[in-house]
Parts: sequence; C-alpha cells; structure tokens
Amino acid sequence: MSEVATATAKATYIRIAPRKVQIVLDLIRNQPVDKAMAILKYTPKAACEPLMKLLKSAIANAENNHNMDVERLYIAECTVGQGPTLKRMRPRAQGRGFRINKKTSHITLVLKEAE
Repeated sequence: MSEVATATAKATYIRIAPRKVQIVLDLIRNQPVDKAMAILKYTPKAACEPLMKLLKSAIANAENNHNMDVERLYIAECTVGQGPTLKRMRPRAQGRGFRINKKTSHITLVLKEAE
C-alpha cells in the first residue's frame, strides 16, 4: 500500500475550555473540508472561530506544502487537549477570595485526501 499524505495544523494555548471545543470537533470529524467549513460557519459556538481559522491553515498547508487536491480533502483526525490553566482570583464576601480557572486548549487537525 502507498503512503497516504497528510496535512496537519496545530493551534496551541487557545483561550477556550477543551470541553467546549470537543463538542464542535465531534460535528466536523470525518467530514469533507467544504462541508466542515459550512458547519463551522453556521454553528453558534465560540469554538467555531478558532477552529475555522485552523481549518483554513490546514487546507493551505495541504495545498502549498504537500501538493494535495483541495477538492478531495477530508478531516481524518481532530483532537483537543488541555493546555495550562490560568489561575485568577475573584473577591468574595467577608474578605475571601475564590479561585477562577481559565482553561486553555491545544487543538490538532489532520487532513487526508479521499481515494
């Protein structure tokens, strides 16, 4: 069997919780790139904006670095992992301080050409 070319794009330290990104990634997994772009465009989630930017980057990588046909690309793998958490304090009653954890995400998209 011949080696299947893949194009990868990564976005690190994105300021959105991985749980929220995972919901959108489940929608676009194993979809052709044009359909995935349409899903991201019309889904009202905060994670769609950085994912759309990442998908455009992966398409550009496939086209320019690997000479792949853009019409035949699909999302083979998409994963999200948790990055470092930003710890912030919020003042509360009677001089207490409550901690707020601002989570970050590392997102990876892998595109392959359909046979």
